[in-house]
Order: sequence, then C-alpha cells, then structure tokens
Amino acid sequence: MITAKPNKDKNTAIPRNIKIKESFGDRVFLTITYTILTVILITVLYPLVFIISSSLSSPAAVSSGKVWLWPVNPTFDGYWAVINNNQVLSGYANSFFYTICGTLISVSLTIMIAYPLSKRTFFGRSVLMIFITITMLFSGGLIPTYLVVKSVGIIDTRWALLIPNAIWVWQVIIARTFFQMSIPEELSEAAEIDGCSDIGFIFRIIIPLAKPIIAVLALMYAVGQWNAYFDALIFLKTQRLYPLQLILRSILILNNGTTSNLDASDMVKRQQMVNLMKYALIVVASLPVLVIYPFVQRYFVQGMLIGSVKG
Repeated sequence: MITAKPNKDKNTAIPRNIKIKESFGDRVFLTITYTILTVILITVLYPLVFIISSSLSSPAAVSSGKVWLWPVNPTFDGYWAVINNNQVLSGYANSFFYTICGTLISVSLTIMIAYPLSKRTFFGRSVLMIFITITMLFSGGLIPTYLVVKSVGIIDTRWALLIPNAIWVWQVIIARTFFQMSIPEELSEAAEIDGCSDIGFIFRIIIPLAKPIIAVLALMYAVGQWNAYFDALIFLKTQRLYPLQLILRSILILNNGTTSNLDASDMVKRQQMVNLMKYALIVVASLPVLVIYPFVQRYFVQGMLIGSVKG
C-alpha cells in the first residue's frame, strides 16, 4: 500500500513566539556596524547643526568662536541682514529665474533628443548615440567654450547660463532607457492607426506616461542650476545678473560687502556681521533644495534604478 507523504514545505512554519538567538559573531558585527554608522551620522550632521546654530547666534559669539553646538545669544540679525541686502535679494531672484527657466529648457530638450533615440526605427541612432556619449569623456575645454559663447553673442546675458549646458548626456541616457523600457512600440502604432499625429502622440501619450522620468530630470537639472556658479563667474560681468551662488562665493571667499569710511569699532562690527551673514546665507541658499527634495525623492530613486533590472 502506497501512502502519500505530507508536504512539509506547505505545512511547516516558524511560530511567532520563537525568537531566533543571535550568535556572538552576529552581535559583534551589528555593534561594529551601528558604531560606524553613528560616527558617519555625527560627522555629516554636525556641520549642518553648526551652520544653523551659527546663523542664529550673535555676531560677537560667531566671530569669537563660542558657538559649538547650540546657538549663543540667539538672534535673527544674520537673516535680517540677508533680507535687507539688495545684492542678496537680486541674486536670489536671479537664481530662481535661472533654475526655473533652465530646468524647463533642459527637460524639454532632453526629452526631444532622448525619445527619438529610443525608437528602433530611427535611422542612425547608434552612431548618434556614440557621438553623444563621447562628450562625457572629452570636451572642448574652457577657452573654446568661451569663444563659442562669445561668437554667438550671449556673453554677459542670461542666455549664457541657460544654453551652453542645457543638455547633460547622463540625463539623456537615463531618459532614453526609460522610454525604451516603459513605452512599448505598439502604442505609437495604435496611435498612428487612429490618426494621431506625432506631436499629438507626444503630448497626449508620451508626456503623461513619462511623469516619473520628467520629475527625475527636473530635480537633477534644478539642483545643478541652483548650485552652479562657475559659468556665471566666466560668462557674466554685470553684477545685477549674478546668481545667488556667486554672491555667496563673494561673501565667503572674497569677503565682499558694502564699503565705506568707518572707524575701528564700526569695522569690527561690520566684520562680525559679515561673518554672521555667511552662515545665514548658506542656510538660505540651501533651503529651496531641502524643501523640494522630499516631494520628488521617490521619483529620484525610481529614476536611479532605471535599467538596473532586465526582463
């Protein structure tokens, strides 16, 4: 007589009240891991806490080095000085303009070049992709780039910060991979049968389906535009066009401020206020990115994982 053996895989389960005992080696490993992570957390977090505490401390406490962890003689004088500084406000407005307009231009151009490159029917896409990828390894250099921008006639204009670096190759590759993996060819064929034009197909189908990659591209380009200062340093000469990061550089490195004939005590107070403004301006300059990032973080992680899994 043949009897069937019970399937242990389906009926066997670990009771919830049974605790798995960790070995001594596991506890040592976890202790070392948590210790290293705690040290890294403190190393990364302390400079941020120090900058915020310094921005809220009195000018004399900041200049004398009394601030270590908590604000000393808390005050908002640094932030009031930043708000009342016309140069800072102008740089803030310029940075918002460059970030918003630059992001719109960059995202639009990236999608315009990435979507055709994702189509298998696009003639010569492999050769074109090779030429685009080569620019990640080699560039014309600073002087040729300056001569090109000058010959176009956009030196010392807002276009100098919007056009020369409008497209980043890595973002093109990410967007191209997204379109290849997420937009099936059958959609374009069905839209063509229904009489939909190419422009209508892009605006009615592609863009709604590409919201995750658009969010990723917008975040990358926005952060890059907001933190950029080198192009402004090279291409801009008029101070009213300076972005906030260039103003911040002037205050941090060049100690640039309003100059006038002052006595010794007033010069000391002015120097203390400039030192306080440095920390307040760092907080103000970093605030927009810190506010926006949590809302698009999930799209950013999704964009970073594009192409990591095949099949």
